Amino acid sequence: MKTPRDLSGPELAKALRKLGYTVTRQNGSHLRVTTQQGGEHHEMVPNHSPVELGTLKSIPRSVAHHHRMGMAELMEALDL
Repeated sequence: MKTPRDLSGPELAKALRKLGYTVTRQNGSHLRVTTQQGGEHHEMVPNHSPVELGTLKSIPRSVAHHHRMGMAELMEALDL
């Protein structure tokens, strides 16, 4: 499954809400999202539009690892 290339930071944070992530704070141009599902997990999401491709691959990879799912399964769960 291909990574979307035109996703903004707030759109990514909103998609992560489907997995129980909430925005816990904003520090400058970055949003910190946190979940308690499967243990506490934090991710920093840049508040940019669009988010760079490397970052768009790194954040979902970390989230998929935390939730013990594959990338295709994660992208389907997030509707990306």
